[in-house]
This record gives sequence, structure tokens and C-alpha cells, in this order.
Amino acid sequence: MRLTLQTLISHGRVARKMGLGPESRINMLRNILTGLVRHERIETTQARADEVRFYAEKLIEYAKKGDTDEKAMKMASFWLTEKDLVPKLFKVLAPRFENQSTSYTRMARIPNRENLDRAKMAVLEYKGNPFPPLYPAKKENELTLINQLLKGYREERARVLAAAA
Repeated sequence: MRLTLQTLISHGRVARKMGLGPESRINMLRNILTGLVRHERIETTQARADEVRFYAEKLIEYAKKGDTDEKAMKMASFWLTEKDLVPKLFKVLAPRFENQSTSYTRMARIPNRENLDRAKMAVLEYKGNPFPPLYPAKKENELTLINQLLKGYREERARVLAAAA
């Protein structure tokens, strides 16, 4: 959960209020998490994506312990509503993040929803998924204006230092 003034002054609330109550909130988080494991990239509101991100990270941490660990199996069977995804979690996702210790997910803002509520939207994805990247890879190009200006400045600075020495 993001650190905001609203979370600092929480008055005893520990989680966002989503849905009709605590049971509704858990079911919604389970469904979103199941979709994330199935598709490895989901599009949802920013608040929901931010809330699910913690549980997605924890689920991977449990999956890295292996399918022989009783607690890991119990957590996977609770959070995944479709039981055919449990082997994918242990056999596909956990080995992908074996060498990684933190940050298994990536969240990116996308334009607001177009219907009446104009909700802030986000894409939540597991890193290393087979989809094209959300952000294109940055290419170093010498011909951009800023790089040309920096190049000229460096050359001028080198001339001034050479003349002074």
C-alpha cells in the first residue's frame, strides 16, 4: 500500500475498503490474484492493483519454498480459486524468480477508464512474462538534442582545460 496522508492517519484501519465487507474484499483479491497467475498480466484499477501486489509477491515467496512445503501449498490453494493453476505457480513462476529475492511484479499506470467513474487504471504483471514490455527499451541515440548539447559541452570543457594547462 502506498504511503499517503490517508494511510498515515488511518484511525485503526489497516486495509483499503473494497467491496461490501471483509469477505467480499478477500474474494475480490483472490479473483484478481488468480487472474494474475493465469495470464501473468492484468489490467485493473490502481487501488486494486496496489493492494493485490503485496499478495502476489507473498505468493511467489511461498511458492519458492517448493510444493512439498505444507504452508506453501495451503497458501496457494487458498489464494488461487482455480486449482489447476497451483502447478503453474510451483513449476513455472517459482523457478523464474529463484535467483531474485524481491520485486517479482511490475505495476504501470495506464490512462483512466473512459466510462462514468474515470477510475485510475494500472497494469500489474509478473516480471519475465512472455508479453511485449509495457515500457519500450530506452535507446541511447547520439543525435538527440540533449546528447548533442552534452557532447558540445564536453568538447568545449576539454578545450578550456587543455588551454589552461
